[in-house]
Amino acid sequence: MTKTKESGASPTVTLHSEGTIGIITLRRIQQRNALTATMIEQLITAATTISDDEQVTAVVIEAQGDTFSVGADLNEVSAARGSRSLLRARRDAELGGRLMRSLRDIHQPTVCALQGVAMGGGACIAAACDFRIACADAQIGVGEVRMAMNLMWQAMPYYVDLLGTARAKQLIMSGQLFPAETLHHWGFIDEIAPQGKASAVARRWAKTYADLPPVAVQMIKRSINRYAQALGESIMHMDSDQWLLTAQSEDFQESLEAFKAKRAPKLKGR
Repeated sequence: MTKTKESGASPTVTLHSEGTIGIITLRRIQQRNALTATMIEQLITAATTISDDEQVTAVVIEAQGDTFSVGADLNEVSAARGSRSLLRARRDAELGGRLMRSLRDIHQPTVCALQGVAMGGGACIAAACDFRIACADAQIGVGEVRMAMNLMWQAMPYYVDLLGTARAKQLIMSGQLFPAETLHHWGFIDEIAPQGKASAVARRWAKTYADLPPVAVQMIKRSINRYAQALGESIMHMDSDQWLLTAQSEDFQESLEAFKAKRAPKLKGR
């Protein structure tokens, strides 16, 4: 029987199990699963909870609706700007990094199912998983640069590890959305699923790993992650401070205003 657990008071993130497979679901459909601070906290709680469940031997992360996630809720970002002390802002800026670590450190193999758009923080959630399945029409990108922002959440090493330096630069520096087929060729996407079937294919992948000896599988995962991300652990604390700098720029404010007005920003490098 499927058991459902709510992660927090609001059902924007749910957690349930299907046999030995745990399912974490984003459920803020009307906002295209835009990520608020509360939603990120719920994701951290869900990741920690499922990681501690020894009856679960693989995990799927998916989203309801036709969009995986458009990333951080820019209305919340805009409202918070200038309303906090520098100390509070710096601590708040570390929330995304906590999410990435909580997803990476899930003991069990993780498979992310992507449909529609996965942008910014949504793409970062996918990058923190072990495997990524995408529908053929999915588009994935990291658009922070187009908002005059650096890539946050200590996520950059994940893209470099998965793509190599040149392609990571293309993805992060361009701010463009890339088709799933391109990212499959690059190695970011592990399998292209038929339209509407990403979650089903992700469950098939999860079942493959769920049926393997869990202690050995989980030790291998942890060793590979620690080896691959040792350098990132030592230097990526700095992206929170980079964010505090870019958030003070005129270009950032102009980009937010242009986004709301649905017009091209007038950028000056200030």
